Amino acid sequence: MSDLAHQLEVIKRGCDELLVESELVAKLLRGTPLRVKAGFDPTAPDLHLGHTVLINKMRQFQDLGHHVMFLIGDFTGMIGDPTGRNATRPPLSPERIAANAETYKTQVFKILDPHKTEILFNSTWGNALGAAG
Repeated sequence: MSDLAHQLEVIKRGCDELLVESELVAKLLRGTPLRVKAGFDPTAPDLHLGHTVLINKMRQFQDLGHHVMFLIGDFTGMIGDPTGRNATRPPLSPERIAANAETYKTQVFKILDPHKTEILFNSTWGNALGAAG
């Protein structure tokens, strides 16, 4: 992993604000790779331009030696999710979710290193909680 000053420079590049920098510094000083996770609900077959901002930041973390987890929200896609909206997003079929998730994996590896990326699905723990009901 790179030195602290270099890591902070890269991480802060393109960011408007870093919350909470002192906590990030403390974690970086441990000298072990961070686990960086971001989730994307497969509600459409294509990632859009807005997704690439976050995915590019994830690639920067990879390049600094950190562990990146790309979380596909298959569970939340099946139940619908009103996050940040006035109306609930309609639930999608398991088949549509699976098809969209496959296209996400293909697209995300145009930016992220597939050998350094862990793909996760939130149904892994969502189904176990029984939240679908």
